[in-house]
Amino acid sequence: MGKGWDVIKKAIIPDDRNDIKNILIEWVERGDIEIILTTGGTGFALRDITPEATREIIERPAPGLTEAMRSASLAVTQHAMLSRAEAGIRGNTLIVNLPGSPKGAVENLRTILGTLPHAVGLLNNDGEAESKH
Repeated sequence: MGKGWDVIKKAIIPDDRNDIKNILIEWVERGDIEIILTTGGTGFALRDITPEATREIIERPAPGLTEAMRSASLAVTQHAMLSRAEAGIRGNTLIVNLPGSPKGAVENLRTILGTLPHAVGLLNNDGEAESKH
């Protein structure tokens, strides 16, 4: 799926709300990360708290992304309706929760991948991005 993006940071974080919030905030505050993709912790299990942690730190929700991901996933599996994934903006960084299943994560990312450059352009106040509405 190479689209010219650079992976700047990767980490495996325990299913702990504060740990997730802290790493998300730390990465946003670096100032050089435009998109953060999380994987896992979006289901119904008691340990699945990634959406709650994400919701607590975002400043502006981006529900259209998760609506599109769930809608596309429903064409593949009825289990997509169990996703509680969140997406939103903190500062100039877009944060998107993807499923923990590698297959589901790839399918969901493919769904939104085409719009991510435009989203980043808008977050960076790129005049050209504005003209593409």
